[in-house]
Amino acid sequence: MKYYLIVGEASGDLHASHLMQSLKNLDADAQFRFFGGDLMMAVGGTCVRHYRDLAYMGFIPVLLHLPTILSNMKMCKNDIVSWQPDCVILVDYPGFNLKIAKYVKSKTNIPVYYYISPKIWAWKEYRIKNIKRDVDELFSILPFEVDFFEGKHHYPIHYVGNPTAAEVRGFLSGHNSSRFTLHSSQKVIALLAGSRQQEIKDNLPAMLEAVKPFEADYQTILAGAPGIEGEYYQQFIEGRGVQVVYNQTYDLLSKAHAALVTSGTATLETALFRVPQVVCYETPLPTIIGWLRKRVLNVKYISLVNLIADREVVKELVADSFSVKNIRQELTKILDGPARTAMLEGYEEVSRRLGDQSAPDNTARLIFNLLLKSH
Repeated sequence: MKYYLIVGEASGDLHASHLMQSLKNLDADAQFRFFGGDLMMAVGGTCVRHYRDLAYMGFIPVLLHLPTILSNMKMCKNDIVSWQPDCVILVDYPGFNLKIAKYVKSKTNIPVYYYISPKIWAWKEYRIKNIKRDVDELFSILPFEVDFFEGKHHYPIHYVGNPTAAEVRGFLSGHNSSRFTLHSSQKVIALLAGSRQQEIKDNLPAMLEAVKPFEADYQTILAGAPGIEGEYYQQFIEGRGVQVVYNQTYDLLSKAHAALVTSGTATLETALFRVPQVVCYETPLPTIIGWLRKRVLNVKYISLVNLIADREVVKELVADSFSVKNIRQELTKILDGPARTAMLEGYEEVSRRLGDQSAPDNTARLIFNLLLKSH
C-alpha cells in the first residue's frame, strides 16, 4: 500500500521513522512518500520536502516565511492528489497538518490518520471541530488524552502506548557501558536546559547559579542539545568545571542522582530513568505570563509527568515561581529524604499509566487493518 506521511520537526521524524518501519514489517509492499527528515529517508521512500524547510516557530518567523510556508502547503496538497496514496498519516505539527487534513477530507476520499494527537487540551481546544470533521482516526501517545477526547468531546481515539517509554526501556535493557566517563565517584546533577538557543539562554544561567553550593559534593553535567555549538554553551559555563555531553542524554540520565529540567519530553524521560527533578522554565514578563497561564491554559500543569499522574509529582517552577532561590530550595529537597522518596513513588505511578505497549507497532497494525477492511 501507499502511505503519505507529514512531519514538521525532528521529534516527528523520529516517531514517523519508527512507524514506517513497523508498517514495513506488516506490509511487504509498503511505499512511502513524505514531508520528513533523515531518519525517515533511512527507512526508505521519497522525501518531497525536508522538515528543515517547514520548521518555523513563533509569530515573527512564521510571518517572515509565510510565502515559503504557503508554497510548501500548496505543493503538499497537489502532491497528495497526484500520488493518490491509500492513506495520509499526519504526525503532530498541527498548524500545518490540520490544514492538510481539511483539504484532503474535502477534496478526496483518502482516509486521514493522525499519529501523536495535537495537544488541544492545553490550548486551542476549538480545534476539536476540525479534528472531528477532517480526521478519520486519532492515535494518542498520552493516556490522559482518552478522557479528554472521548469523555469531554465524544470523539473516539486509540491510546497506542508511549514511544518515549519504549525508547527508555530499550536503552536500559541493552545498556552495558556509558559512552562518557565520569570524572570522579561523586554523584551527578544533570542539567537539561532545552533544545533551542533562547531556552538555553533563559534557563541555563539560573540552573548553574542554583547548583553552585552543591559543586563541592556533586559533579554537574550538562546535556548538549543537537544543533547547538559548544561555543554557545561556553559563554555560560566558562570556568565552572561543568562537563557538556552531546547525543548522550540517556547515558547521562542513567548515571544522574538528580536533575534540573526544562519542560517538554525531557521531563518524562527523566522520570522514566527514575531521576528526581525540578522542572524549571523561565519566561519573559514572568508575572504577566504567570497570570495568563492560570487563565488561558486549560491545564493545571506544564510537565508531562504531572499531566500523566494528574497530580504534582514534580515541582514546576515556571514564570513567576522561577528563581535561583526556588530552584536551589527544591533541588535540596530531592537530593535525599522524604521528598525524594515521594517523587520516586510518583514515577512508578506514571510508568504504570503509560503501560508497556509499542506505540509504532500498535499504530501500524491498526492502520494496516483499517486499510485492509476498506479495500
